[in-house]
Amino acid sequence: MRRVLLTLAMTAVLSIPAAADFQLDSRYQDNDGDMIADIPADPAKQVDPSTLIFAYTPVEDPAVYAEVWKGFLDHMTEVTGKPVLFFPVQSNAAQIEAMRAGRLHVAGFNTGSNPLAVACAGFRPFTMMASDDGSYGYEMEIITYPGSGIEKPEDLKGRALAFTAETSNSGYKAPSALLESEFGLTRDNDFTARFSGGHDNSILGVANRDYDAAAIANSVKARMLDRGVIKEDQVKTIYTSQTFPTTGFGVAHNLMPELQDKIREAFFTFDWEGSKLLEEFSKSDDTSFIPITFKDDWAVIRKIDAANGVVYSCN
Repeated sequence: MRRVLLTLAMTAVLSIPAAADFQLDSRYQDNDGDMIADIPADPAKQVDPSTLIFAYTPVEDPAVYAEVWKGFLDHMTEVTGKPVLFFPVQSNAAQIEAMRAGRLHVAGFNTGSNPLAVACAGFRPFTMMASDDGSYGYEMEIITYPGSGIEKPEDLKGRALAFTAETSNSGYKAPSALLESEFGLTRDNDFTARFSGGHDNSILGVANRDYDAAAIANSVKARMLDRGVIKEDQVKTIYTSQTFPTTGFGVAHNLMPELQDKIREAFFTFDWEGSKLLEEFSKSDDTSFIPITFKDDWAVIRKIDAANGVVYSCN
């Protein structure tokens, strides 16, 4: 189920406590209270790179997405007047470090790593993908394979559950919090954790019966089914979560204000019709870009982080 307003979904995070105070790294300022880094007031601290570097969250094979994003990046080149290069990152940590170090200017950070990118890399998210009717989001699913003997979350006790990475919302944070709050199951005490490194790896691992079960984003599963990477009868779902926001797209905080405006314009003026972007992301019902705010739309994710005791450490 995709939602227009995630504030409705927040009530479904049962016994998860309120989110702790969110703070940016000391190198960033937030004078307007929107919870993201301000653009530096000193023009000397603003940057205007000759070439823009773009990276999409490494949820699947980066080689697949270089071609998918090409038409969009060509459009960004036309709008900004600057060449835009696709940077294939292999991990969330590498993507965050690249922006923090000034080597990455425009990016899509996955749901779970968005808060860390905002806090530690000065990421300023402003949009996400959505359907034409404005609905958006994906669900975390716990999947297994037919005949595994796992029919419901309680059956995970004594079994191995594959996660993707500890920075992933649907691949680690949400399932950890929800399994504990709803079913009293905790990592190491009740089930053994495995880390696959990505949603596609987890899904393939279950389909090939390498993992007993896995926590994954169903949007990734939908795209893999559509491409024929796996078949419907290889996996089954035993749990579906509330709806979460998808990948958040934005810019490095210290780009010149005029350049940030042009990049925003590129997202909101892109014509999806006939594009590789539409061909790929319509598989998960995404057909446009809509405006978002980190303060409001990522509140549920910060709440899940608080339940997991996450600290946004930038060291």
